Amino acid sequence: MANNEAKFPVNQPSKTQKLFIGVQIFFRIVAIAASVASSWLMITSKQVIDIGGIVLDARYSYSPEFKFLAFTNIVVGCFSLLSLLFLVLVVRQGSNPNHYFLLFLHDLAMMSLVVGGCAAATTVGFLGKHGNSHTGWMQICDNFGRFCNRATTSVTISYLNMVCLLILTITSASKSRKMEA
Repeated sequence: MANNEAKFPVNQPSKTQKLFIGVQIFFRIVAIAASVASSWLMITSKQVIDIGGIVLDARYSYSPEFKFLAFTNIVVGCFSLLSLLFLVLVVRQGSNPNHYFLLFLHDLAMMSLVVGGCAAATTVGFLGKHGNSHTGWMQICDNFGRFCNRATTSVTISYLNMVCLLILTITSASKSRKMEA
């Protein structure tokens, strides 16, 4: 019996390892949920108004920046789901800093995508809400309030997603540097 225990040591995770895994799983699930919610809100945001017999509509697909944010969130949600599955495999195989380095690279790339999408959508959203008097661009949110509110909520949830991915990037980077004995 003692010989079998020597051949197959029991790999019990420590409290800090369990905490790390719990934090990783929690923030990955939140990132997936935020990606789905943000992309759903953006894709379904549309509004049609009638001003003096002229029908005007606003849709996310009319803005390349809003489309970029929606599709970025779809990509990030899918890859975050894959990284959650990878994390489960890593936990089952045992701790290896190289695996956590791969998670770090993944989280960094996903966070970069979300930052780009948020920046682009925030710029267009700001112009829609406030306009630009120097270039003659009028604000549209006073006429398309429901559309603007949904787009604003979508961008806000994307920023929450970015924070989750930042936390995942920092914790994965920290874990990839530590060599476990």
